[in-house]
Amino acid sequence: MKKALRWAGWLAIAAAGAFLALQLSYLARVWWWRDHDPGMTAFMEARLEQMRREDPHARLRHAWVPYGRISASLKRAVVVAEDSRFVDHDGFDWEAIEKAREKNVKRGRIVAGGSTISQQLAKNLFLSASRTPWRKGEEALITVMIEQAMDKRRILEIYLNVIEWGDGVFGAEAAARHYFGVSAAALGPEASARLAAMVPNPRFYDRHRSTRWLERRTRTILARMPQAELP
Repeated sequence: MKKALRWAGWLAIAAAGAFLALQLSYLARVWWWRDHDPGMTAFMEARLEQMRREDPHARLRHAWVPYGRISASLKRAVVVAEDSRFVDHDGFDWEAIEKAREKNVKRGRIVAGGSTISQQLAKNLFLSASRTPWRKGEEALITVMIEQAMDKRRILEIYLNVIEWGDGVFGAEAAARHYFGVSAAALGPEASARLAAMVPNPRFYDRHRSTRWLERRTRTILARMPQAELP
């Protein structure tokens, strides 16, 4: 019995050490990315692996552009669509989370998440698309790291450069070229609103670009864009 307890204690210590080492590795990368642009994210790697199962030569479309070369219209559209309190919260919009919880309870399934841009960035950089309790807990820890290490402008800059916007399309520059044949800097209000409307399900809307919901959502975002606060 004593031997089993000792083994359990050592296993617990080892698990705690591994957990701490993992968190420190995340923190080190977050701190590095304050001043250095990320390359491949966890989401990019997962998507590329999936694509290469069908085509070994598949490549992602992605090109980094600095904050100043991303249209202000796109910044406004994404903030309005994804996280209207972005500049004010500390990484978590508790009001949006509560509303999402109530909606999910009412529907009896997960139909809303209430995630902020900071939370979505944490997931994109390091994690998977799963909704397990472990993943949500890890997402929360990384979100705190991101909010402590980076200012809001840098968070938004990275987010706009790494999120998925179509089938193998990542970041604002690749999305602007893919859908409109222009640079991210040249996107106007209507094109920006449409791209923001696509964010929740980009691969679907890459294939179905004129659905009734997408048209309605685009108009709603366009109308709200003047209200957006940018960092």
